[in-house]
Amino acid sequence: MSTELKATLSVKGQVSLPAEVRRRLGLSQGSVVRFQLSDDGVRLLPAVVDVRSLKGRVAKPAKTVSLQDMALAIAERRARLAQR
Repeated sequence: MSTELKATLSVKGQVSLPAEVRRRLGLSQGSVVRFQLSDDGVRLLPAVVDVRSLKGRVAKPAKTVSLQDMALAIAERRARLAQR
């Protein structure tokens, strides 16, 4: 199924993406997009973000958690869910 959506170009060359496009691409405020040019036209794609670019976005925890502690927390959560 093909759907056609329209948007208007501003004086600054900016376009507001229709909500359906944002939903389909999983975009939210601050998302980066890629434009892929071809002879057939242009494709709009979500940019693949290197996980290292996220460094520093969340404050360090007051206490570090070991892998064993994480595994225990996951096991406890699964046990609680299984009791439902």
